Amino acid sequence: MQPVTPSASMEERGAPPKRTWVQKLGTLVFVLVCLEVGIFLLLFPWMDYWDHNSIASLTPWMRDVWDSAYLRGAVSGLGLVNIYIALSEVLRLRRPRPDRLKVPVL
Repeated sequence: MQPVTPSASMEERGAPPKRTWVQKLGTLVFVLVCLEVGIFLLLFPWMDYWDHNSIASLTPWMRDVWDSAYLRGAVSGLGLVNIYIALSEVLRLRRPRPDRLKVPVL
C-alpha cells in the first residue's frame, strides 16, 4: 500500500469562482417557481376547485381516491417539499463564499 498524499490546500487551489449575476438571477427565478408551485400544491387540494376539475371527471372509478384525504395530504406534502427547497436555495444564495469567511488563526 502506498501512502496517500493530502490534496492541495485552499490557498494552493485558488479562490472558488465568483457567482455571476446571471447565476444569481437564475437561482432567484428557481426560488420563485418552487415557492409558487409549493404554495399551489399546499392549498389547492383543500379548495372547492379540487372536486370540480376535469381530471376527476375523466375517471369516475377513481373518484373515491381523488376525494380521499390521503391523496390530498400527499399532494400538500409535495407542496411543503417545494417550499422547503425554495427556502434552502434562498439560504444557499445568502451564504458567504468560503474565501470570505473569517477564520481565526490560533
